Amino acid sequence: MTTDSSRTSTTAAGGISTFKGEERALRADRLGTGGLLLSVLAATAPLMVVAGVMPTTFAVMGIVGQPLLFVVLGVVLILFSIGYAEMSRHVHNAGAFYAYISRGLGGTAGAGAALVALVAYNALQVGIYGIFGFEVSGLLNTYADVEIAWWIPALVAAIAVGLLGWLKIDVNARVLGVLLVIEVLLVVVFDIAAIADPAKEGLSLHAFNPDTLTGAGVGTALCFCIAAFLGFEQAPVYAEETSRPHVLVPRVMFLAVGGVAVFFALSSWALTVATGPSAIVGTSQKQSAGLLFFLTESRLGGTFTDVLHILFVTGMFAALLSFHNVVARYAFAMGREGLLPAAFGRTSGSSGAPGTGSLLQTVVAVVVVVAFAIADDKPAGDPTAPVLQLFTWFGNIGALGVIVLMAAASLSVVVFFVRRGAAGAQAWRLVTSGLAGIALLVIAGYTVKDFEVLVGAGPDSSLSWVLPGVIGLAALAGVALGLVLRARAPEKHARIGLGNEAFQLDKAASS
Repeated sequence: MTTDSSRTSTTAAGGISTFKGEERALRADRLGTGGLLLSVLAATAPLMVVAGVMPTTFAVMGIVGQPLLFVVLGVVLILFSIGYAEMSRHVHNAGAFYAYISRGLGGTAGAGAALVALVAYNALQVGIYGIFGFEVSGLLNTYADVEIAWWIPALVAAIAVGLLGWLKIDVNARVLGVLLVIEVLLVVVFDIAAIADPAKEGLSLHAFNPDTLTGAGVGTALCFCIAAFLGFEQAPVYAEETSRPHVLVPRVMFLAVGGVAVFFALSSWALTVATGPSAIVGTSQKQSAGLLFFLTESRLGGTFTDVLHILFVTGMFAALLSFHNVVARYAFAMGREGLLPAAFGRTSGSSGAPGTGSLLQTVVAVVVVVAFAIADDKPAGDPTAPVLQLFTWFGNIGALGVIVLMAAASLSVVVFFVRRGAAGAQAWRLVTSGLAGIALLVIAGYTVKDFEVLVGAGPDSSLSWVLPGVIGLAALAGVALGLVLRARAPEKHARIGLGNEAFQLDKAASS
């Protein structure tokens, strides 16, 4: 495999770009700061977090200091982003996580990370179809007096998302942007209304008191809350589609992490203000995912609450689109480097979208939704299969996978710059990456330890090891694939993580 210095000199001499190319690259110059930021933030699904994740964390974990948790996690993820963003200046690849891990820890580790990423992001995307279908069927029953099974709107959404995946990313960005902006504005309106009309305890800052973060539930609450941030780390996936990835990708990551941390900390604090810190846990246990709508009904009226319900659905659709795009790009990067069949490494038509990867993700989603629909023997309106199983199980599998990838990427950043002889120049970034990696490993440990709590299973349930075992199996299968490639196709193994750069170098060498 060529060294980094030889790759740089060849690039300079031959005009080869690591993020622009012909045949084996995604179309460049299609995303600016705004489009990239909207595509990334859409995955966070702010309303889904405020209406779903936050009440669940208050109710199940009994942790009043959830706003402080978002601040703490924001700091951890900023530390992670410092090294991750610097890495993005040196590596432009739609494979993002696994490309970075390959550059630091080698192609075999990169192959393991690639399969973990593909499984994790697929799980995150597919899981949302459960709660999406359940909410849409509930809205139709409430407002149109039409009773349909949850899996019907879920399958319709899967087909719609698949079709949009074939279109230009800037079209998707517009769709995501409109939905996201309206969603955020409505949550901000609630935040203002809660602060203007607090419960009897007034504008209490008790939720930011470190004393609220005590007890056995803190570690598991961290697992819940870190899932709310997922999306910011996707910015490098779109690096090949930007004009200046070395500038735009780091900028978008810091904007996303900082903005999400502040937004979620303030919104979760607004929930405690609206109910009172002493009542937030009990009220969340009583209202569950209806907490936000219960609070808006009394402060902002029925019409606002109805609109909020609709935006809850559109926000989830935006998240489905965002995760779909990420999965398609990971499949494209893996196909381009021999980790998946070559067909995945080609773009479709004039749009330059990773069409085969998009098709793969759509097929996976449809198959999983159909499987859960067949297994669902509950009456219409029962949340067991779509929410408590499909959404919860797959969401936590995906979250665990991404946490593990972030921890591995932090280690990779350190190794990458040390091997390049840049440890001194990058010392402070290596320190922040190391600290973030340790924190992320601790969170991953709590996630595995308390997985039965996360998925609502008993301590003796096989789900407590089968579900997190999916990520372990993906990692082992990926490493095995990497070892096979190293033994039987060393030229392919050497390309893992190089992306379009390897293709263009081969092209230049042959000519």
